[in-house]
Order: sequence, then C-alpha cells, then structure tokens
Amino acid sequence: MTILVTGSAGHLGEGLMRRLRAQSRSARGLDIKPSAFTDLVGSIADREVVAEAMRGVRCVIHSATLHKPHVATHSYRQFVDTNIAGTLALLEAAVAEGVECFIFTSTTSAFGAALTPRPGEPATWITEQVAPIPKNIYGTTKIAAEGLCELFQRKHGLPVLVLRTSRFFPEDDDDAAVRSRFDSANMQANELLYRRADIDDVVQAHLCAIERAPALGFGRYIVSATTPFAPEDLAELSRDAAMVVERLFPHCRELYAAKGWALLPQLDRVYVNQAARRDLHWEPRFGFGYVLDCLRAGLDFRSELAHQVGIKGYHAQRFQDMPYPVS
Repeated sequence: MTILVTGSAGHLGEGLMRRLRAQSRSARGLDIKPSAFTDLVGSIADREVVAEAMRGVRCVIHSATLHKPHVATHSYRQFVDTNIAGTLALLEAAVAEGVECFIFTSTTSAFGAALTPRPGEPATWITEQVAPIPKNIYGTTKIAAEGLCELFQRKHGLPVLVLRTSRFFPEDDDDAAVRSRFDSANMQANELLYRRADIDDVVQAHLCAIERAPALGFGRYIVSATTPFAPEDLAELSRDAAMVVERLFPHCRELYAAKGWALLPQLDRVYVNQAARRDLHWEPRFGFGYVLDCLRAGLDFRSELAHQVGIKGYHAQRFQDMPYPVS
C-alpha cells in the first residue's frame, strides 16, 4: 500500500517519511520544497501535481499547510489557496483514485479564543466537544478544511480522520516573555503537562489513524501528550499550577531545582487526548512523567525522532531574536 505524505519536507512530514521508510512501507513524499524525503516537488494547490502524486496511492496523510508562523508573512489568499483549495484538490483526487483513507493533520490552534478562560475562571478542559472560535486566518482555514474532509466522507464515503495536533515543533516559543524566563527544554517539558506532544507520538497517532479510519469513517481527535490532570484540578491550575504538579509528582521540585528549571505558575487550558487513545488505539509514550524519569537518569526527554528531524524553521530567512515574526 503506497502512502502519500504531503508536506514531506516539514517537521511532521519528515518524521512520517522517516518512520514509514524505517518500516519498509511504500511512501511518497510531496512538498513545494526539495528534501531527502520529497519524491515529488510541487504545490498541493496544483491539480496536475496532485493527480500525479495520487497515482497508485491507497492512503493519504495530508500534513502540508501554512502554519501560524506564516500569519505575519503570508496573505489571506495564500492561506486559502494552500489550506483550503489544496485540501480540496487532494480530496477530489483521492476520491478519483479510489483511495482507502485520508488522514488530515489539523491543529489545536483552531480552537482559538475557546482556549482562554475569562479572568478568574478555571482553566479550560479542551475536548473534541469544545466549539472552535478561530482567532486568525490559520485557524479559520484549518476549520474550513476540516469541513471539506467531513463533506467528502458523507458525500463520497471516503474514510477521513482529522487529527488536531498540539504543538510539537522544537523551535523556541514565539513569546519573548516566555523565552526570557524559560529555556526551550524547560518550557517544552512544562508544555507536556497540558499543550504539547513529542513528534514521535504524533507520528504514531497518524499511523494508528491509517489503520482505524476504514472502521471509524469520520472523526476529529485531539493529539497531545496525556495530561496528568483531571477536571477537578482546573480551578487550582488557574491559580497555582505548580502546587498541583508538585502534589501529583512529589519529586518534581528537586528534579527541577537540580536543572535550574521552573514550573509555570498558572495554566489556562488542558488538552484531553482520551478519545484519540480510545478510538485510534494510540498509546502515547512521551508525557510529563517520562520527562521526570529522564531528568532522574540524566537523559534528554525528547525522542530520537525529534532529534533526527531537528529544527527546521518556517521561513527561508532568519529573524533576529525570535523564531518567526508575530503579527
């Protein structure tokens, strides 16, 4: 079975191609940028390119996208052309080719304003039942593309699963205040409590989705590290998150102190991956407990795949003192 991976030069696309090749599975990479993991260079918005890429394909993993880091550097039209028109071109070609399943990589950023509670309110418990309120063109176009995916499942019977992934990029945070207070490893370890996943787990979720899509038909799933928190922790997380973490992980304080790290004082949301674990038969391995085990053993908590893919950036040019410009 040939698997088409769009965005094969990106973080997730490369991770998927590496894993598929390591498993000796037939995989074809498509991207606008040449890379060691790109078999066909071209745009997903170009129907001829898409038709060529789709020949003989049995499954599509569509991870190509314009991201949040592009909001300040790309136009609304470019976002629509890539994230909506490109997804439509792939869906139409998949139906024409008789593809067996289509996995669409979406984002928890699509929840937008729904992620942030009002002042004084508990942290938000984010499940698939939360209605998105997109804050920018990135979230808006990803939600529109999700709608196209659902339409094609209903109208054409194409099994489609939407994976709303939390942050898994290795770049520094785009918030200067965060960068000044936490080094990257410290912040990314903290985020595994509530809003991050290791790329290895994200790749595995996509491969699980391939196996489960025919039986599930359609579904939206949050893909993030398994949080240690419960709904009854939400009020306290918004007031004193460090106290909650130290209660759940009694040795956290000394392990963090040995690294000169700090916990976040408050959390505003918690991503819940229960549905993905249940329906996709997905077993994420890289959570906060794993971080502490690695600190105890003097090891890096980031996966081997994370190191192999490394930091790519999102633009051809570099930006002084920031990973990418913020609009």
